[in-house]
Amino acid sequence: MKSITYTIIFIGILIFSNYSCERNNISNDISGKLIKYTDCKTFKSANIGSEVSDTLSCIFYSYDASVNQLILKHINAGFNCCPESLYCTVSLSNDTIIVEEFEKESSCNCICLYDLDIELNGVESKTYYIKIIEPYAIDEEKLNFELDLKNITEGSFCVTRKHYPWGN
Repeated sequence: MKSITYTIIFIGILIFSNYSCERNNISNDISGKLIKYTDCKTFKSANIGSEVSDTLSCIFYSYDASVNQLILKHINAGFNCCPESLYCTVSLSNDTIIVEEFEKESSCNCICLYDLDIELNGVESKTYYIKIIEPYAIDEEKLNFELDLKNITEGSFCVTRKHYPWGN
């Protein structure tokens, strides 16, 4: 009877330790949301007030350590010209912050550029790898970069893109 009890306890410890390891690899301690986005830039005049060329897709970031908040501004994100809405999900896997951008319903047969403001909360002052997943940048250079929030709290990272809708 004792061997059965020890076996059950041992299996329970294995299950618990496996669950704990998985929780350390993927964490939801960081939360985030899309707080604002522009209209489709293609339908606006040529002077849209942005100093960033349409051949660039950029992330400008600003970190406030006092509230553990990271603001990402994605300049020239490609989405459908007439989505019902735009949104994103944010997750943390080890030291990688993953921001996946989405559109709800693509009603038009065109793509255009938008600027997105994304707010991330629960971000500690340490080094992260940022990975932005975009729906229409599949074959384009990725917006993936290292971010050392201990030493640099503001900055930017850009990639050059020359395929539609970038560089139009």
